[in-house]
Amino acid sequence: MMYDQTRAQQPAGHTGGSAELRTPGPEPLLPSAERDAILQRLRHALNTFADTPREAVEEAESAYDEATAQLVNALAERRRLLRAGWQDQAPGTQSDELRHALRQYREITQRLLQL
Repeated sequence: MMYDQTRAQQPAGHTGGSAELRTPGPEPLLPSAERDAILQRLRHALNTFADTPREAVEEAESAYDEATAQLVNALAERRRLLRAGWQDQAPGTQSDELRHALRQYREITQRLLQL
């Protein structure tokens, strides 16, 4: 079997099939365009290291800083939306909404702990 560089760059579990065949997973924390821009900056840093090592490391650091800032903002927004969905509910009357919020908190917390 030949090495397929395009397949190797796909996320784990990606088969290249249509979207209808994939099982739904958790929603990404960052939009794909933002993730792609950060990854492109990181790739650029890796590719230029041999010629300009210090600048490459500075660019990688900057990509890291941007990624962490965007994640913090995305997590704060996710928290705001989750809280708005359950905070104003009358106690004992909306257990389905509370159960849904609990599941979402569990899912995002577990994802954070796996980083």
